Amino acid sequence: MNRKLIATVLLAAAGSAGAASPALPPRVDAAAQQRVNDGEYPALVIAVVDGDRSGIYTYGKLADGKAPTGDTVFEIGSVTKTFTATLLAEAVTKNELRLDQPVASLLPDFKLPARDGKPITLGELAMQNSGLPRMPTNFHPANMDDPYADYGLDQLKTFLATYALPRDPGAKYEYSNLGGALLGYALGRHAGTRYDTLVQEQIFTPLGMNSTAITNDAAMQSRLAQGHDAIGKPVSSWNLKLFAAAGGIRSTANDMLRYLKANMGLTPSALYPAMQLAQTARTSGPGPENKIGLIWMTQHGPDGDVIWHNGMTGGYASFIGFTADRRHGVVILTNTATVVDDLGFATLRAGWPLAAAHKNIALPTQVLDEYQGAYRLTPTMVLNVFRLNNELVLQATGQIALPFYASAKDEFFASVGDIRISFKRDAQGKVDSLMLHQHGDHLAPKLSAQEADALRGNKQVAIDPGTLGNYTGRYQLAPNALFVVTVQNGQLMVKLGEQPAFPVYASARDKFFYRVVDAKIDFERDAHGHVDALILHQNGADKRAPKVGD
Repeated sequence: MNRKLIATVLLAAAGSAGAASPALPPRVDAAAQQRVNDGEYPALVIAVVDGDRSGIYTYGKLADGKAPTGDTVFEIGSVTKTFTATLLAEAVTKNELRLDQPVASLLPDFKLPARDGKPITLGELAMQNSGLPRMPTNFHPANMDDPYADYGLDQLKTFLATYALPRDPGAKYEYSNLGGALLGYALGRHAGTRYDTLVQEQIFTPLGMNSTAITNDAAMQSRLAQGHDAIGKPVSSWNLKLFAAAGGIRSTANDMLRYLKANMGLTPSALYPAMQLAQTARTSGPGPENKIGLIWMTQHGPDGDVIWHNGMTGGYASFIGFTADRRHGVVILTNTATVVDDLGFATLRAGWPLAAAHKNIALPTQVLDEYQGAYRLTPTMVLNVFRLNNELVLQATGQIALPFYASAKDEFFASVGDIRISFKRDAQGKVDSLMLHQHGDHLAPKLSAQEADALRGNKQVAIDPGTLGNYTGRYQLAPNALFVVTVQNGQLMVKLGEQPAFPVYASARDKFFYRVVDAKIDFERDAHGHVDALILHQNGADKRAPKVGD
């Protein structure tokens, strides 16, 4: 990375008049400055609370060369879910709703999944143990730069009506953006309005969060920090629309400081009883050290508990947390998709380790191609690794694809969470497995193309190369999603939207399968035998795309 920025630090007292600003722990301040100097974060803003004092530290520069301030706007990602939890808790404290109330009671026009007669409840959505997956399996963005923009209500209803829960609701923690989105949508319906209006009326306005919104007005837009992906490339903002309650809020450090202090009970708010209810740990969370309340996590430690949540979008990352004694708190906002959790925890806990810096390096595409393939992590989970342009992407069975970035040859890290992968090679130097580093080390042997095909029920057959031209053309999957089918060097290639073209392999006449992902394509013919449509089969959904041109 060649973004070398000089860190600037601005201390601005935001507490009571005359109160001195609290100091960040020196190691956190030094790490923040170093990461900005190294280009890991273009801009970084930290709001800190220490007893009755609070203040804001800023680092780095924005696109216009100016330093960020407490009024710079950032996307806060999944920290949005804590607002959604507060809305639910407020309705519960007012006896309008119950945590054990079925979600279906708020959405009578939905067909919602259940298991053995056990419906999903509002509380289970908020405790992330509803049984719903992280994302709906019919989530196929036409534009990965704004992936949520084209996912609509009809698609959500279709998914929920056909999805079979893998376990009883309430049985096991599984983080679900889908669950957060569904909860916010249901709460809006219950209130007779939309989620964005509800959160504005019940939280933003009462707390004086005047620079916080789902959709920026002109004034907020002018103060929005340009987002960047994990390797520093500028990216567009996300419009989460139906998923707004899961990650759609934009805010500033000044406003988030108000929200933090309200949650800590340091400023009077009628919402405080609901906030306390949402924060109360109820069941198991991610890993043995964490429990979850209503969205809010509680991490246990020898020096006390920390109540927290984090967030990330395509170009931003965030963290909010405070000690259970409500004496110390922090909000961190940055305009790059690189986690800031360790800075947050280290602000609140003297012994918390700071993560080693990830130095992104560029690898030649021919090296990236060596990693492509399918890796068996468990009998039921395969990790598909493939190259998208100059990035390596990993997609686990039933989950969304995540980009990984090289820190060295054979060593990669994800910008989402503390996830790393190491590729292993045999005596001849050929990649034969990967090690997934997440909550321990997990070996995944690389499958041969034939093994991967057999695992997915695919078998390649030979077809006449001269017939491949019958399938070429453009196929309209959705208003903004177009398949383009071509033949390159005797290989049928399929390109969707802005994604690169991928090869597909014949299993029969008019039937093809991908190897980079677990998906299939069938071509349909009209009464005259001409190909006039294709059908994409992926994650249990079948989507038809009529042919619209050659």
